Amino acid sequence: MAEHYDAACLCGAIHLRAEGSPLRVGICHCKDCRRHHGALFYAAAIFPASAVRVSGAPRHYNGRHFCPTCGSSVFAESGEEIEIHLGSMASSDGLRPEYELWCTSREDWLPPFSGTTCYPKDRPDP
Repeated sequence: MAEHYDAACLCGAIHLRAEGSPLRVGICHCKDCRRHHGALFYAAAIFPASAVRVSGAPRHYNGRHFCPTCGSSVFAESGEEIEIHLGSMASSDGLRPEYELWCTSREDWLPPFSGTTCYPKDRPDP
């Protein structure tokens, strides 16, 4: 059986299934992500868009998709990639963030996360 990851909003109206392993897993501290999630940072697993199936009818704002019923932020879409929020996944076991973005906005009282590379802003292009 192929590896897959399932995710959903709080009320269950939006479901996602990602097939295979993510391209990468990261954390973002930027002001936009903080406001969107109502949290100091958020973590996501990034998959090729072709590997993700979305069911339900999410709404979106600037590529950030959420449930219109319960308001849960579930995923973001950027180019040919979909970022599935780890908090929306049925299980995120084994998905360890490899990097942190926008560390210039990172709260100084947060403890360091082991094994992550901290970028001042966005990741450099590969």
